[in-house]
Amino acid sequence: MPAPKPSGWHRSIAQKPPPEIWPLKQFRYACCVTTSDRVLRVLVYSDNAKVRATVKTSLGRRPSEDISDVEIYDVATEPALIKVMDTRKFDLVVLDGETSPAGGLGVCRQLKDEIFNCPPIIVLVARQDDRWLATWSRADAIVAHPIDPRALVKAALGLLNPLNSATQVNS
Repeated sequence: MPAPKPSGWHRSIAQKPPPEIWPLKQFRYACCVTTSDRVLRVLVYSDNAKVRATVKTSLGRRPSEDISDVEIYDVATEPALIKVMDTRKFDLVVLDGETSPAGGLGVCRQLKDEIFNCPPIIVLVARQDDRWLATWSRADAIVAHPIDPRALVKAALGLLNPLNSATQVNS
């Protein structure tokens, strides 16, 4: 006696899915694949290894469909930050406002003053009420601690795509 055939999607790989489901399957596949070679280069500055790891995990490998990969560089000191900013080009910079001795807010203002065409900067602050400090530092966006991964990705994508920039500090 032959074994019963499995039903639905669990049939043999060689068989096509039912015709009423096939167009949906194609659409799902098409929207998840990118032909973009765009690599997002992000610099993270914090003296706290857990904060750096949280930012890396939050941004992930593909925060958006039009980004093929994310390269994340992290530094723990201000001299290392300045050296890396002088030698490499970044699409986005994430600074921890609670870093000591040189906090992310002061470093942000310094970078905006000294670097022509400075990349967009997100500052991580202790409280949402520190928004005025982020405005003083000329940060492009802020995210409050504890870091919400969705808020960080939304802020990053808003800065990278100016048409969706609802996360700007001045808005």
